[in-house]
Amino acid sequence: MGTLLYGNPGIVITFDDRALMHLQIVISTKLRRRESFIFTWTDSPDEGSGRSAIWLDPTSTLYYRYFGSRTPSVNRDWIEALMLSANSAGGLVFVAEPEPSAPALVKSRR
Repeated sequence: MGTLLYGNPGIVITFDDRALMHLQIVISTKLRRRESFIFTWTDSPDEGSGRSAIWLDPTSTLYYRYFGSRTPSVNRDWIEALMLSANSAGGLVFVAEPEPSAPALVKSRR
């Protein structure tokens, strides 16, 4: 499981490495454009199964930590779904990975 550390001293948000990679691409794209937005996700059952949200802007302190050493392949359809959400008035809402309709952009390194 990878983690996204937000702010200082830091809120720890846990995602599997594959999901975290896709979130990093979308969040980095938005912040590179100097866009601010809200990011919402569903908490794990260990954390009460509620929902959490953070406000992200270009000055936000973010740290992505991956458990595995291999770079996951990228699902274009998932990136598009997350970007569509991030560009909406409701902000980025984490959604499960859809089935890919095209070949992966990056293959796992061995």
